[in-house]
Amino acid sequence: MTSHYITLFNRDLDKLKEELQAYESTETIWKVDPGINNSAGNLALHLIGNLNHFIGAILGKTGFKRDREGEFNDKNIPLDKIIQDVESTQTMIDNTLSKLTSETLESDYPVEVFGKPMNTTYFLLHLYGHLNYHLGQVNYHRRLLS
Repeated sequence: MTSHYITLFNRDLDKLKEELQAYESTETIWKVDPGINNSAGNLALHLIGNLNHFIGAILGKTGFKRDREGEFNDKNIPLDKIIQDVESTQTMIDNTLSKLTSETLESDYPVEVFGKPMNTTYFLLHLYGHLNYHLGQVNYHRRLLS
């Protein structure tokens, strides 16, 4: 089961890298226009922070410390750094999810994120949907501003 999650997360994180690299310039990654709340750069930072927190720190005990506010406030980080961080996130996902047992997947996720218990499989599916939601926003942002 975890191999399916690894494949899907990596496929779509590869797509995130492709989307970011398809921008005409790094400056455009950080641009927002009226009615657009988040830049593609900030959405990428948010996805990196989200996955490293909920998969890495919580399930993998990586020691990652999330700066959620920075995910939305930091600006003008070089594209190469973002791509490197996405790739590090992919490595973390491979390492963490490959070690999960069926028992862990069926047990409650260690943190009550939505105010009620949910099993780890359910929460991983939520995280995957979250990734895709923001990946779609990055794609739309690129097409609107390119």
